Amino acid sequence: MDLKTWHNEKILLKTVKALEDNFFVAKMFQDRHGLIEHVLKHIEEGMKVGLGGSVTIRGLGLIEKIKEKGDILLLDHWKPDLTPQEITEIRTKQMTSDLFLTSANAITENGEIVNIDGIGNRVNAMTYGPKKVIIIAGINKIVPDINAAIDRIKRIAAPMNAKRLNLPLPCAETGHCHDCKSEKRICRILSILMKKPGQTDIHVYLTNEELGY
Repeated sequence: MDLKTWHNEKILLKTVKALEDNFFVAKMFQDRHGLIEHVLKHIEEGMKVGLGGSVTIRGLGLIEKIKEKGDILLLDHWKPDLTPQEITEIRTKQMTSDLFLTSANAITENGEIVNIDGIGNRVNAMTYGPKKVIIIAGINKIVPDINAAIDRIKRIAAPMNAKRLNLPLPCAETGHCHDCKSEKRICRILSILMKKPGQTDIHVYLTNEELGY
């Protein structure tokens, strides 16, 4: 084992322990293959599975594996050719899904989950509504504390999302937050899960691999 791998594993183990201390179900995986296999164990025929707006989830190839499970209703508002009304309806249904799959913008080594949303459907569904929530994150999203988490979002996650969406925002051009006043601004809601919400079953799966942004 090289020094970087050893260091990453040490951080992952520390973060998993902190998440467990904060009442989340947490587990680490060496790579995406074991992670995907474990997630699929939670999915049964007839389930409604909501998909948060997550590059991580879609980059894993997990959606294709879920479709192979059979009669699964995938609530995916990123499907092409949806009308604005259909997107809104899917986002609303995600909040009462059997399983909601998403990622996080940042997870601290103290076991806190930090997100910044523009609309709020993702952070709402992570907090209350679905029967089970699974949050998947790579080693690249683990940071020391909440301040570092917010900094990561402003420097990496938000600018890259703005660029992906082709939004006319200064962060998409410069790669860092300008605390803009634009109507197109995507940084509007700050959510920090300090402990697991009292009535939501949340599993956090971390992997020693960089996923999403």
